[in-house]
Amino acid sequence: MRLVIARCSVDYTGRLTAHLPLATRLLVHKGDGSLLVHSDGGSYKPLNWMSPPCRLDVEEPDADSLAAGVREHWRVTHAKTGDALLVRIYEVLHDSSHELGIDPGLQKDGVEADLQRLLAEQVDVIGENLTLVRREFPTAIGPVDLLLRDPAGGTIAVEVKRRGDIDGVEQLTRYLELLGRDPHLAPVTGVFAAQEIKPQAKVLAADRGIRCVTLDYEGMKGTESGAPRLF
Repeated sequence: MRLVIARCSVDYTGRLTAHLPLATRLLVHKGDGSLLVHSDGGSYKPLNWMSPPCRLDVEEPDADSLAAGVREHWRVTHAKTGDALLVRIYEVLHDSSHELGIDPGLQKDGVEADLQRLLAEQVDVIGENLTLVRREFPTAIGPVDLLLRDPAGGTIAVEVKRRGDIDGVEQLTRYLELLGRDPHLAPVTGVFAAQEIKPQAKVLAADRGIRCVTLDYEGMKGTESGAPRLF
């Protein structure tokens, strides 16, 4: 992972356009190829980003950029959509690279872990005639919450959240891209399952071909309004 603090401007072009004017920001270039642009505010969410599969090319600035004080261009291009992120670097304040190794993945507890367990026992919530392959199916970038098989032999990767947002969809997208390369698993489709899914996450999921399922936690536990329910 490379961490760069720089005075920069950022332009995103593709299905939408966006501009970040000149300011000091943190640029995170991850081992999976993704680039995230952070400010000192806004909590954990980047101001803009490019998710994999993508490539970063460092370019010499053109005459206009040189005259404006730009040192170099970072052009990040998405391999499938052609969307592009152009970062104009004016000044580098910090530049370091770190080898993080393989992450074991998030160890979940509380309601989210219960949701995953209950859903593994009730895969019919996702669809009819599905079978569970494994919970916490291991991959090189972390475990997939649930891996299911459909009657036709296709694979379904399920990401389970309490509250589903864009980050969860991005996480599932990375799993799908990796699993889809395995001929023993392909074709692989995705399901984003949560108690509550934000509208922006639903839009992004639909764009990525991912199906959203809203989970009824109380109903899956066999309770309704606090009263036990018999199946």
